[in-house]
Amino acid sequence: MAESLLVIKDINVYYGAIHALKGVSLEVNKGEIVTLIGANGAGKSTTLRTVSGLLRSKSGAISFRGENIAHLAAHEIVKKGISQVPEGRRIFAEMTVMENLELGAFIRDDKEGIAEDINMVFTRFPRLEERKKQLAGTLSGGEQQMLAMGRALMSRPQLLLLDEPSMGLAPLLIKEIFSIIQDINRAGTTILLVEQNANMALSIAHRAYVLETGRITLQGAAKTLAASEEVRKAYLGG
Repeated sequence: MAESLLVIKDINVYYGAIHALKGVSLEVNKGEIVTLIGANGAGKSTTLRTVSGLLRSKSGAISFRGENIAHLAAHEIVKKGISQVPEGRRIFAEMTVMENLELGAFIRDDKEGIAEDINMVFTRFPRLEERKKQLAGTLSGGEQQMLAMGRALMSRPQLLLLDEPSMGLAPLLIKEIFSIIQDINRAGTTILLVEQNANMALSIAHRAYVLETGRITLQGAAKTLAASEEVRKAYLGG
C-alpha cells in the first residue's frame, strides 16, 4: 500500500468574494511526483499556496504525515517538512548565491549538515558553485530557477512544492530543469508540481490531477491522462 504524505480534502479558498478553489481534494503519496495541470487561473498556484500556509482555506482539511497543518503559519509548515519553490523564482536579488542558500536553511542550526547540503546543491547545480559569490539578481533565468530549487532543498523537505519551474525558460533549459526534478525525486524527495507545460509535467509525473476553474475534473496515472483525447485537446496541443 502507498503511504499518504499529503492529503487535501474538500478545501474551499476565496480571494475576497472570488471562490478560487471549490471543494478540491487530492493526495500525494510518499516517493511520488504528482502534477497539477490546467489553464491559467484554474487554481493550481492557489492550491500550492494554501498547502504552504500562504493562503487559508475557509473549509476542508489539509494533513501532512497524518497531522492537520491547515492552521499552521508558513514557517511552521517548512519546519514540518514542506518547502515551496515559488512561481517567478522569488530569489533575493541583492544577496549572493551563497547567502540565498544559507537563508534556505533558516530553520536549522546544524552547521555541519548545512555545509553538507550546500555541497549537495553545488553537486546538483554546478553553475551555482561557479557563481556562489555573485549577486543572485545577475544570474540568468535558468540559473535563478536552479537557485530557487537549491534554496528550497536546504530545509531538507520531505515534500517539495514546485510552482511553474519552466516559466520563461528556453526549451533546452526546461529539459535540464525537468531532469533535475526527476533526480531530486529519485534521491527521496516527494514532489507536487504545478506546471503550464503539461506535456513535460505528464512525462515525468506518476499521477496527475486536472484543475478547471477551481475544481478537479480529472485524475489518474500521468500516462493515462497524457493519452486521453480530452486532455490532449485541452492541454497538449491536439
